[in-house]
Amino acid sequence: MIYLDNAATTRTAPEVVEAMLPYFTENYGNPGGIYSLGSAGRKAVNEARRILAGALGARQEEIYFTSGGTEADNWAVKAAAESRPGRGRHIVTTKIEHNAVLNACRYLEKQGFEVTYLDVDENGMVDPGRLKAALRPDTILISVMAANNEIGSIQPIGQIGAIARERDILFHTDAVQAFGQIPLDVEALKIDLLSASAHKLNGPKGVGMLYIRSGIELPAFVHGGAQERSRRAGTENVPGIVGFGAAVKRALGSMEERAERETQLRDHLIRRIESEIPCCRLNGHRSKRLPGNVSFSFSYVEGESVLIMLDMAGICASSGSACTSGSPDPSHVLLAIGLKHEEARGSLRLTLSGENTREELDTAVDSLKEIIQRLRDMSPLYQEAIRTRC
Repeated sequence: MIYLDNAATTRTAPEVVEAMLPYFTENYGNPGGIYSLGSAGRKAVNEARRILAGALGARQEEIYFTSGGTEADNWAVKAAAESRPGRGRHIVTTKIEHNAVLNACRYLEKQGFEVTYLDVDENGMVDPGRLKAALRPDTILISVMAANNEIGSIQPIGQIGAIARERDILFHTDAVQAFGQIPLDVEALKIDLLSASAHKLNGPKGVGMLYIRSGIELPAFVHGGAQERSRRAGTENVPGIVGFGAAVKRALGSMEERAERETQLRDHLIRRIESEIPCCRLNGHRSKRLPGNVSFSFSYVEGESVLIMLDMAGICASSGSACTSGSPDPSHVLLAIGLKHEEARGSLRLTLSGENTREELDTAVDSLKEIIQRLRDMSPLYQEAIRTRC
């Protein structure tokens, strides 16, 4: 099997599993307990919090654990909206956000909030000038992802953070794809709220985090006990949190070297596809993109058929976000960057990890060439198009 869907999830690293195991067995105590069996879990949670804070240039008390990126996004968007009732009811976001943000915004619209969904350019990039022009006196929140999960484009969040801070507007960034892949410093980038998830960087599923800058009074998202300083109730997922900390420590230790290697592999993959498969389009910014992200649209084929045939060849890929898998509608991200419906339906996302090899990518391209040609040979539209040299 050749696994090229690391944006959907990553393999939990062996050392991460090893770090988690004791908290399923001998150190199984509730971290809220005052006895030593509970204190072992509490110390482990605090150590993971320290690691995550250090990775972001944050303080330990600014890190809150959640069940994943979706919960963190919902908490950030909904609680931020509720936290400033006297300031206004206007939110600015983009048309290419993850559905965890977009659907949270749509929920708030039903509660009487107004949301501006910004356009992006053909590379999926947000224009800070256009964002600034969209702000109003009653704008209370800006939510722009650090890097897009489908097309990999890295946004100018430092510029956006500076605009938000100047206007005293809360700035949230969904960093689920970016955290552990590119450097992030919440102070330098002037980020108020940041979401991340463990399973995107070789950690376990079911655990994430929300960074909340000190001084920001967000209401509790889950009501119950006093866990997470009474802001997110529920017994802590100690093994998951320990695994998150171990995964972040592992990612930080190899980030620079891994990014360089993945970028070289990514660019090799892009060159081969562009030079050997006609009628294709690279989606996302060519250079300002995540190291391991490759997104293409192929004319005259259906992405679902390509995925099925790749799977039969032992290659795992996707057509976009795993969270929208099975949806009959084309990707909202691809439509937002200007693709037509039929172009968006022919999309393919290949996302790499540090474990992939050049030989694997060459095998994948060879299979992809054959698959696309077989599908196009059955397409009357393609047969007509080749006469005009598409």
